[in-house]
Amino acid sequence: MAKITAVANQKGGVGKTTTAINLSASLAASGKSVLLIDADPQGNSTSGLGIDKEGLSGSLYDLYTEAKGIEAIIQSTAIDRLNIVSSNIELIGAEIELATKDERETILKRALEPIRNKFDYIFIDCPPSLSLLTLNALVAADSLLIPMQCEYYALEGISMLLKTFGLIRDSFNPSIEIEGILLTMFDGRNTLANQVSDELKRHFGDKVYRTLIPRNVTLAEAPSHGKPVITYDIRSRGAQSYLELAKEIIGNENGTG
Repeated sequence: MAKITAVANQKGGVGKTTTAINLSASLAASGKSVLLIDADPQGNSTSGLGIDKEGLSGSLYDLYTEAKGIEAIIQSTAIDRLNIVSSNIELIGAEIELATKDERETILKRALEPIRNKFDYIFIDCPPSLSLLTLNALVAADSLLIPMQCEYYALEGISMLLKTFGLIRDSFNPSIEIEGILLTMFDGRNTLANQVSDELKRHFGDKVYRTLIPRNVTLAEAPSHGKPVITYDIRSRGAQSYLELAKEIIGNENGTG
């Protein structure tokens, strides 16, 4: 049965979608069956996997408006074993419609239950805000993966996110846990980056992944080609770091990490 992980941070520009795409692709390349749910109206996970956001035959919007079931909106990607539920700007409209529905925070959770046994991992790429879309993702998830940059404001951002996490755990999803904190755009030559990294490790211990995602131009280029970095340039530092992260996550699941 799939582990459902929300990839979230209320602060934008931290490598959230980059992580959702490239971790999903790297786990698929490692032989795992993966579903990526693009829960961000910007649809960057969708376009980052080479899917035309304007020509979707089904999207997450259709699920929230009850136009289609989950099975009808799952589509394959160019990566073997990686499937996606796509999104585009229409998803903003779902927030308005959700506001009047009963049990609106559990719609995604209920939709995913019947398909959990078809995948090893399900990742939800969340919007950079606390919205009904993010709430649905966190209620549906078993765990939360937090990508963050090693900068001062990121420490402030994570404290806000953890308050939100605590409220959701207390009110809606008592079993959700922190999957891990992933340091992104890391530059080991930067003194502040090392200080923030050390501070996080002191506070969160082994919840901070050993794998560091470097600041890497290839990671920035790959989405414009509609490819995860492992198919754009597998020899790049960015590709190798996400393959290493996938290996670390599989090892943690198997108790060998």
